[in-house]
Amino acid sequence: MREITANGLTVQVCGGPDGEGGGDGPLVVLLHGYGAPGDDLVPFGRYLGSRLGEHVRCAFPAAPRELMGGFMPMRMWWPIDGAALEAAIAAGTHRDRSDHVPPELGEVREQFRGALLELQATLGATPEQTVLGGFSQGSMVSCDALAHGAPIRALVVLSGTTLALQEWVPGFAQRAGVPVFQSHGTQDPLLSFAHAETLRDLFTQAGLPVTWVPFAGQHEIPPLVLAQLCEFLRGVFAAG
Repeated sequence: MREITANGLTVQVCGGPDGEGGGDGPLVVLLHGYGAPGDDLVPFGRYLGSRLGEHVRCAFPAAPRELMGGFMPMRMWWPIDGAALEAAIAAGTHRDRSDHVPPELGEVREQFRGALLELQATLGATPEQTVLGGFSQGSMVSCDALAHGAPIRALVVLSGTTLALQEWVPGFAQRAGVPVFQSHGTQDPLLSFAHAETLRDLFTQAGLPVTWVPFAGQHEIPPLVLAQLCEFLRGVFAAG
């Protein structure tokens, strides 16, 4: 594995024949969730490589903002209202953020788009070779990137939700045919399973074929999801 910088974002890169992103194989870009270290999804990259072959490269950009107050480095794509989230969890409810546009989203979008293009150029990956996705807040960044024209072959949404739909829905309609892998826990206390179903239906209505993987769990990426994700990626790479 090696560390590079793409448009100001620190990125961990692994896979390929040299283990550092070399070669000309497909590229999987995965974005971490709120409050996670920038490299917390790297083990999943190693898992994907072991199942899909050493030609597959993976890249893990770290969010640009540091989250203060923890005992270990934590990062975020944008701030959230922690008190409102805790109150919703305590009440056993979920907040509907479908119409919410975080003030920082436009800046995040532009920085990440530049980072993605730089990654593709640095690693020699074409849009047809590139799969973009993420977990939780990282999946929201990925959905937003898709809606705003990110040059990718497929999308992976792990425990995501609806956000900024006034922008996403018309954007999705311009991406018909892009395959989507989406998973969500039925008991997720942070992001509503029902909102994930709504997001799935919006993808489908826009003409994006969805591989839908619900699971009996919470806000997580269980082995079942990883196994199904490998099958999805194998199909995408074979079709590409």
